[in-house]
Amino acid sequence: MTDAPRLAAEPTSDWDALAVERPGGHVLQSRAWAEHRRARGWTPLFAVAGDLRVLALTRSWPLVGGGSAYIPRGPAPTVPAESLGSVLWTVTKALAGTGIDVVAADPEVPAADPAWRAWLRRARFHPIDEIQPSRHRVTLPLDRSADEESVLAAIAKSTRQRIRKAEKQGVAVVRHDARASAASGDGFATAAEPAEAALDRFYDLLLETGERRDFRFGPRRDFVAWWTRALSAGHLVLLEARDASRSGDPLAGLILYRHGGRLSTVHSGDHAASRRSHPGALHLLRWRAIQLAIREGCTEMDLGGVDVPGARREPVEGEAMHGLLQHKLSFGARWLELAGAHERVIRPNRYRAGRLLAGAARRMPTGLASRLPRGLRL
Repeated sequence: MTDAPRLAAEPTSDWDALAVERPGGHVLQSRAWAEHRRARGWTPLFAVAGDLRVLALTRSWPLVGGGSAYIPRGPAPTVPAESLGSVLWTVTKALAGTGIDVVAADPEVPAADPAWRAWLRRARFHPIDEIQPSRHRVTLPLDRSADEESVLAAIAKSTRQRIRKAEKQGVAVVRHDARASAASGDGFATAAEPAEAALDRFYDLLLETGERRDFRFGPRRDFVAWWTRALSAGHLVLLEARDASRSGDPLAGLILYRHGGRLSTVHSGDHAASRRSHPGALHLLRWRAIQLAIREGCTEMDLGGVDVPGARREPVEGEAMHGLLQHKLSFGARWLELAGAHERVIRPNRYRAGRLLAGAARRMPTGLASRLPRGLRL
């Protein structure tokens, strides 16, 4: 994308194939995510040049004109880091031409990549607070020739024992997946209810888990609406551990993204009581996710982030997230540090004014804000 990209209000028919499904792609660059954010007040712009696709989400400032743009988990690194910089730069210039005053981007590029770091310095992109919940991730690389037996053998003995114990206790793993065949495959039970019901139930599980780990989540409607849309598009899988011996009571759940030649853990949760009665339920879910990744020919199982809130680094012993990190590492995974979010301010004065006015509009009471002229609303 060295030439100026074409910015369009709608995606091309091959958008997901090029922005999501090819190696390096990301679901937050998908048509489904664009439509979900459009329904919540953002204006998606779809940048096209050759076979490269970049989604930018834009919002206008109140009163002063201009606006901001966010390229969620993008540009997706479907090209080498030395080329990714030129892609981001041409998209940034194109957005600036539409009146955008600041562009934020957070592609999942390793922090150790010298080409990416050098490009960010040259283009005057500076680090900002993370926009997504985690900056880094725990990754399990998968060789194309990997088989389930060898991957299982590399898992820590205590984790394998918990997996086997959960299986012996009759824990069933239900797979909610638009791409699942009639037979979900060895180790998976076929879903017997609409996915929306299971996703709504998982939100309750996520709230309970968040209270234990001191996490907060947004409104149920937004989460469930996005999960449902992503699942329908084939980008999301929900795995649910259920106690087959007790009327199928839910024990734990795991949401995965399917994109870029990998499965990525997005959310996981379990009931506090399940940890005592079925201590291996979540271990079994993660193993089933790894099995699914192997069967789909993925090159990575992304076990998700465990960043220390605020610090954005690997947790150390004694910190709240250290136990979760050790749990994920026990699957044979490793910590992968990513470069994180950066932004380029194009018109500093309007950027500062726009942020101040946008912040003031958000703090207004809902009833008052709804009576403002449309140009003043967010």
